[in-house]
Formats: sequence, C-alpha cells, structure tokens
Amino acid sequence: MKNLVFHSDVTERLKNKGRVLAAWAQMGSNLSAEIFAEAGFDMVVIDSEHSPTTLPGLAAMMQATKGTNCFPMVRVPWNDMVMLKQTLDVGAAGVHIPYVSTPEEAEAAVRFCKYPPMGVRGIAGSQRAVCYGQDKADYYARANKDIIVMIAIETPEGVANIEKIAAIPGLDGIFIGPADLSTSMGHLANPAHPEVQAAIRHIEEVVNASDKFLGTVSAGKEDTVAKFERGYNLLYAISDTTGLSNLAVKTVAEMKEYLR
Repeated sequence: MKNLVFHSDVTERLKNKGRVLAAWAQMGSNLSAEIFAEAGFDMVVIDSEHSPTTLPGLAAMMQATKGTNCFPMVRVPWNDMVMLKQTLDVGAAGVHIPYVSTPEEAEAAVRFCKYPPMGVRGIAGSQRAVCYGQDKADYYARANKDIIVMIAIETPEGVANIEKIAAIPGLDGIFIGPADLSTSMGHLANPAHPEVQAAIRHIEEVVNASDKFLGTVSAGKEDTVAKFERGYNLLYAISDTTGLSNLAVKTVAEMKEYLR
C-alpha cells in the first residue's frame, strides 16, 4: 500500500543539505497545487498563514500532488500545538512555522510535531496521514524521524538568538522571512536595507555552519542560482498569486495598444 505522506526523496535531500526548488500555493486552490506538482517542482508550500486555505482545503491541495514526487509542505498560521497537530494529521510531510524568535519557541515547535516520548503530538488512527487507518504502523514508525520541521526567523529577537535556535535537536531547517524581518526591524517591506541585509548574512553564516538546512524566497533564475551558491538549500521560487498577477499585468500592458 502506498504511503500517503512519505513517498518523496525531498526529506533526505533536505536533511543532507541538498537543493530543493519549491512553489508557493497561496490561492487556496487544489488546481494551482496540481499545476506546480505536475510541472516538476520538488515541493509545493501550501500557505495557511496568509491565505484563505482551510483544513479541508489543505487536504485537497495535498491530494493534488499525489502521483508525483512533489513534497507537500504547509506554512501554518502560528506556532500552535492544535494547528500543527491538525495540519500533520491531514497529511503534511513538513511544516513551515512562522515567527519563531527564541530557543524555547523552537523547542516547543519541535515538541508539537513529534509523538511521545520526543514530543506531545496527540495520536489518532483514523486521519488522512495514516491512510484512514490502513497505514498506521509505517506512519507511526517514521513520523518523528521523517516529518520536516522548519521554523522562520522574522524578528530581531530571532536574529539575536539564531545560534541557540540552530542548535535545537529535532529542528530540521531555518527559513529567513525577508519581508517580515525587515518590517519588524523598522524597514517596512524593505529587505534590501543594509541593516536587514547584515542580519540576513548573519543568519546565513550561522545556519550554513550548523546541521540545519537554510531556506528563503527567491525571484527569478539569477537570484535563485545566486542563493543556492550562497548555501541555501530550499528556495520558494514562485507563487500562484503573484505569478499570475504579474503575468496578467504584463499581458494587458503588452496588448493595450491593440485594444483601441
């Protein structure tokens, strides 16, 4: 019987600090998730922090990746035990947890995602993650080891604590959220500010020297290649919302002179 969750090689690639290309599904649409998966992206990141996605929507978007080798990651709304439990139970192979700023918060995130004795995640034998009871033994045996737990650094406090956070056992990866980090540093949506760039470089240095993988967003081939070469392992290279929006604006601008 095919495991619904652990069927991709992305877990091992991330744990070995390989390179993974991701697409961000922010519309709440199973159709855009399917397009990304069929296009060959290594990972679809289903956003439930800044999108209208519901739990049933998460399930539908994960189902849209079936039959491919695409890894379903979910950005949860917050570092919340209940939300993480529900997200994992519905079949997420990994979670992106925003706004983690202290080692205590990072430790809590790991505990929320692990079954006892490593953590406090509640167990159930009927949910989608265990194929509705048909694949319990394999899932239970693999979940604590194979589910990817990644936190996001998005505050000055997180930057200040990065060495301690990068040493947390059970934490797999650290993501830099440039827009939120710059805003929390007093530079509204301006990651290019020199102070923000200095903070980003500090995070990069610490994480690249650790056993955690490093992730962030990228824009276009040149930026993506440059970040991979700078030591990033996971890059969110496109979003369904902004990607479609940019294409729509560009197409209308190119065609306007023919519409008069």
